[in-house]
Amino acid sequence: MVEFREWNAGGKPIVIGKDFRVPMRDGVELAADIYRGPDEKPRPALVALSPYGKELQALALTMPPQRRPSPMWDGCIEAGDIARVVDEGYVHVIGDLRGSGASEGEHIGNYNAGGVSLGEDAYDFIEWVAAQPWCDGNVGMIGISYFGSMQVLAAAERPPHLKAIFVSGGHFDFYETTYHGGVMWFMPRAAREGRGGDSGWAFTDRVKSRMLEKYPAEEISARVAKRLEDPDIQAWPNLVHLLHYPTNHEAWFDIVMNELDSEWYEERNPITLAPRIDIPVYLQIDQGRGWTMDGTIELFDALTGPKKLDIGPYPPMQSRPFIEEHDKMFRWYDYWIKGIDNGVMDEPAVRVFVEGSRTHVEGAEWPPKPVEYRPLFLRPRRKLSLEPELMGTEHAAPDGFFQAPLTVTDKVEIISWATEPFETPTEMMGTGAAHIFASIDQDDSNFILRLWDVAPGGARQLVTTGFLKASHRELDDRTTEGNPFHPHTRTEPVVPGEVNEYVIRLYPFATTFRPGHRLELEISCDEPLTDAHNALLPPDAFHLPVGRPVTHKIFRDALHPSRLLLPFTVSA
Repeated sequence: MVEFREWNAGGKPIVIGKDFRVPMRDGVELAADIYRGPDEKPRPALVALSPYGKELQALALTMPPQRRPSPMWDGCIEAGDIARVVDEGYVHVIGDLRGSGASEGEHIGNYNAGGVSLGEDAYDFIEWVAAQPWCDGNVGMIGISYFGSMQVLAAAERPPHLKAIFVSGGHFDFYETTYHGGVMWFMPRAAREGRGGDSGWAFTDRVKSRMLEKYPAEEISARVAKRLEDPDIQAWPNLVHLLHYPTNHEAWFDIVMNELDSEWYEERNPITLAPRIDIPVYLQIDQGRGWTMDGTIELFDALTGPKKLDIGPYPPMQSRPFIEEHDKMFRWYDYWIKGIDNGVMDEPAVRVFVEGSRTHVEGAEWPPKPVEYRPLFLRPRRKLSLEPELMGTEHAAPDGFFQAPLTVTDKVEIISWATEPFETPTEMMGTGAAHIFASIDQDDSNFILRLWDVAPGGARQLVTTGFLKASHRELDDRTTEGNPFHPHTRTEPVVPGEVNEYVIRLYPFATTFRPGHRLELEISCDEPLTDAHNALLPPDAFHLPVGRPVTHKIFRDALHPSRLLLPFTVSA
């Protein structure tokens, strides 16, 4: 029998119960810790579920919040401020997902793709919590990132006692969680393995590869051999090692082996599941996390019930332990769970912080203001201009750069273009596109774009980013002006020397360029080793470099109007 014990949090008592056993429908038991107030009064509960380990989350009681670049910042302490949750009159329930921590069972694949649905486990967990004597039958959920994705997976299963969710910084399009524009991103590896400021998943030998279980050994060997033919993979020691020894990191092996979007990602994609969600949903994301901001907005648009979208300021990384957004969360749950009429639903559905002007804009949808897409053309002498280039190809020599593999150089080549200083405040809000006419002398490369707000003194802040693997340049039928989409379901190798138009999605943003500031566009094929933005991120938050020497030519003449297409706000 599990017993509760009392603990003091800054003069306020918290009653703690460790290692409750929560039965799942297939007989597996998950482990849970309970944090509640000192009396016996039943309270609503907030549930946090992840594979990061409930013991790690308990550090929220003893460790002051750390901001990057503190070496004590641990990206996996994401279940929320335990003492604050209890003080607000809720029970905080933190559980280990199956196959992790003190829970039973096996974890199969990324977000249990192909295994027992984590949404089903969340349903059973929530209904168990609601039936306990210390819970009044009303349940919400808490936590960011992986915890946030679990909230959406849970809500899609419609557990009767889950009344609302509040999701901050979740991962929603699972392909885009690891491949940005088809370019592999290493951050999920850090979260799984424990690298660069992340403790990682609390797994031992119970995380299983879906690929290894699904295919016979001969087919796995053939698939691995084909994956190793990729020059980018060949040049990265960690990936070569992984593919030869997949049982060391089975979940990461599955991701590396699935470089195209497919059912492997889509069957557990929260955006696909969103139409099943009928409870109130609050979505929060900070600017600077381009890929998660994109998925957050896509999820918001797919939801059909009561909903809110809150886009916060830059920079993108919250404290660990996670404490931000709690004021908004408790206001949301006080309304939907406690029945307190605090006016939260009388306010507009969308609230956006605008960088530059440092103001908030509200509206009924994203973007909350009407926008007009206008081009900024790449011009000679590294200029960006509202006017297109008039010179023909025979007179306008292309810009270009040569990138050697990082196996032989430490230098990442970057080419840039900038506007003249803005004379008046200029506001932009929405997604964007870059139409880049380019040739490469290999059959593949990356296009990595960054847009910066450059102050008169030279200080820079990131506005948005865009990524595209050249062989993933195909567009799909969702594409509209300024809002391109790529299916990423197949590759189309590039003919060396051929000029192609690469339409690159620029992740959503909201900013005002103040007078005297300039907009600067940077293009590279590898992640800069360090810059004003990367310094804010964990060390493993970079993309797989190009593993072959590549010469890139950027054409910007009358026949090849390379340009940005950006969402300028206009008066209604």
